[in-house]
Amino acid sequence: MMTNIETTPAEQMLGRLLPTRRTESFHYTDLRSLIREFPAPVITPETGGDNYKRIVDASRLPIFDGKFFDALKDELPAGVTLVQDVERPAANGLDDTLLAINGLGESDAFGVVIEGDATSEKPLGLAHMANSAGLTNVYHNVTVKPGANACVIDRYVSSDGIAHVSSAVVDLSIEKGATANWIIIQEENTDATRLARLNISLAENADLNVFILNAGGKLVRQEINVVVSGENANLDIKGVNLIGGNSHVDVTTVLAHSVPNTTSNQLFRNIMTGQGKGVFQGQIKVHQIAQKTDAKMACNTLLLSDDAAFYAKPELEIFADDVICGHGATVTELEDDHLFYLMARGIKERTARALLVEAFVDEVVEELESEPLIEALEEIIARWLEKNG
Repeated sequence: MMTNIETTPAEQMLGRLLPTRRTESFHYTDLRSLIREFPAPVITPETGGDNYKRIVDASRLPIFDGKFFDALKDELPAGVTLVQDVERPAANGLDDTLLAINGLGESDAFGVVIEGDATSEKPLGLAHMANSAGLTNVYHNVTVKPGANACVIDRYVSSDGIAHVSSAVVDLSIEKGATANWIIIQEENTDATRLARLNISLAENADLNVFILNAGGKLVRQEINVVVSGENANLDIKGVNLIGGNSHVDVTTVLAHSVPNTTSNQLFRNIMTGQGKGVFQGQIKVHQIAQKTDAKMACNTLLLSDDAAFYAKPELEIFADDVICGHGATVTELEDDHLFYLMARGIKERTARALLVEAFVDEVVEELESEPLIEALEEIIARWLEKNG
């Protein structure tokens, strides 16, 4: 809702105010200051000669500049169904600002339904490529049907020098007894703004593993909102945030345990270089009825620059008394003893530092089940460290 205060061009285009530091969930990412205006929406998508480089073998759904190109998609396995022109969710208050932004422009909104074991061996790839300056807003509604086993790679890359703003909202529903792996890989260029939200619903006996790699972008806000609504559901979220240059990367999670006998675990590892700024806000809500909840959250940050900064704000909001819940956050530098140990064995300082940094994040990456995916992620991380380490 607009007020009498002077509005920015971005707010005029959106038709509502953007959140500031006074909005608790945006305290460390003042969108009103960081986004003064939105670029015009991309009207004519550019495939760039289909130069999207694959990192693993997957059944690809190509989205260029916010538009789905059916003619370029791979053959989909039996059990995967596309639903065109699905309805986007409505935005309410300031906490839903990213949903409001997602409603701008003419980008595509489509759904995916996964049944059986259609993607358990060969993942489904949502391949997003930005080749044009401008605003794109994609929306996906993904449902993993009861008893299914799914793996989806949701990847975002952009051409160098393209100052674009991308908004991506995904509604992910894991139904009764289903198992899923959802992999987010963000490799935007250093001029890009990425505003993303993943809404998750877990039914009874559902098991979901989420992995996030942020390895680019000038301004990144990744929200994860989870409702654990079925007993014996399990959620595991792991992430690696590589933040260098003048990047500002914010990962904000809100996890609600609303029924008894559920588990969740969150673990993020962050590498800070240059003048980068990082944010992790993690909130776990345990409703009064949600007895026997087991929920853990940890955020570990490695500072490689005196000019970098990281802000961690873990929260527990517990109304049940028979639970196991905990959170922790650490910020540290490379241990001199560890560095000396490697250098004493003839390893050059730069190489020794790289080995220690890679070990810090590889501990998270190597818990993935797919060896090709692990190798691809380690290669992305190694390239980033070579450029920013």
